[in-house]
Amino acid sequence: MNTVDNKGLINDLYWQEEKKPVADGSEQKLSQEDFFSLLTEQLAHQDPSKPVDNDQMVSQMTSFSMAEGITDLNSKFKDFAASMTSNQALQASSLIGQNVLVESNIGYMGQAGSGFSGVVVNDETVQDMKITIKNANGEIVKSIDAGTQGAGNVQFAWDGTDQQGNAMPPGQYVVSASGQARGEGVAIPTAMNRHVGSVSMAGSGQGVILNLDGDVSINLDDVIQISS
Repeated sequence: MNTVDNKGLINDLYWQEEKKPVADGSEQKLSQEDFFSLLTEQLAHQDPSKPVDNDQMVSQMTSFSMAEGITDLNSKFKDFAASMTSNQALQASSLIGQNVLVESNIGYMGQAGSGFSGVVVNDETVQDMKITIKNANGEIVKSIDAGTQGAGNVQFAWDGTDQQGNAMPPGQYVVSASGQARGEGVAIPTAMNRHVGSVSMAGSGQGVILNLDGDVSINLDDVIQISS
């Protein structure tokens, strides 16, 4: 459609974009070859009394070259990112069958009486430290007295039995740690050892995902420590 002013001169040319499938399978993108063909046609049919300004022509060529260069760079960067993710997944596959330490208060026992282990993340001296393990119903299964502990990670292990020595069923258990510091009661964060069952590649830039026993998934970046 052409817009004509009252002097009969053509001011602007508009294209109405139609959302139609392309019969030849092309992406309808302007390539560098197409651009220079159009530029050649423009020069061949220019008004001799008003030739194209050299600076304007150079500016058009530079803009197109920069745009094409950025597009190529983005494409190469995506390929590079995909390659890096694949390498990460390959390296993370060596973690299958290993235990990873993850900041959490949930421990998982795969078999009755097998227990689990973890770490109390202690940043100051604590007296009368107690580690409490509860079942899914919130009932205390076992309490472990750890006494006085200085600053630093305090490792602990639960044998999977209750206070009477009975083996507890498999499943998830809640772990909490508390004690006395500076004359008052304090709650202390924990980290749990979890078994890696498989590795997945996540979408949307999330990277590599570790699938842990107990139907729990974490990012590879969340791993604090690896152990056999």
